[in-house]
Parts: sequence; C-alpha cells; structure tokens
Amino acid sequence: MSRSFHVILSPQPDGGFFVECPALPGCYTQGDTREDALANIREAILLALDDLKELGQPIPETSPPLLAEVSVDQ
Repeated sequence: MSRSFHVILSPQPDGGFFVECPALPGCYTQGDTREDALANIREAILLALDDLKELGQPIPETSPPLLAEVSVDQ
C-alpha cells in the first residue's frame, strides 16, 4: 500500500536542507541537496512506520501543514 506524507524542507544558512515530517513527531533528517534530503526523509518515514507497527500503534492520518508568518518588534 502506498501512502503519502507531507514534509517540510528548510534551507540551512550553511547549505543543505533540514526536513521533517509533521505527521510523525521526531521524524526528521537532513541532506546536502533537496534530493538527498527527500531521500533521507523517505527512509526515516519508513523506519518510523516500522516502529509504529512493531509497537502496535496506528499510523497517523496526514494533513497538509499550515504555514503562517508572525511579525515581532525588536
């Protein structure tokens, strides 16, 4: 069965990307390129799903993350 998970890619100041899967708390990784980061998060998601199955826990439903901008005065 094929499932899709939303991920968030964050470019890093020194290069590369941090990527996380909001539906699976603690599921995150990084990569030097966008493609590397996406390949790495795919592997991390598969490992997280295996862990959930072993623990007998349900696989969470996914929904698109909401992004917002917040302004602050300094």
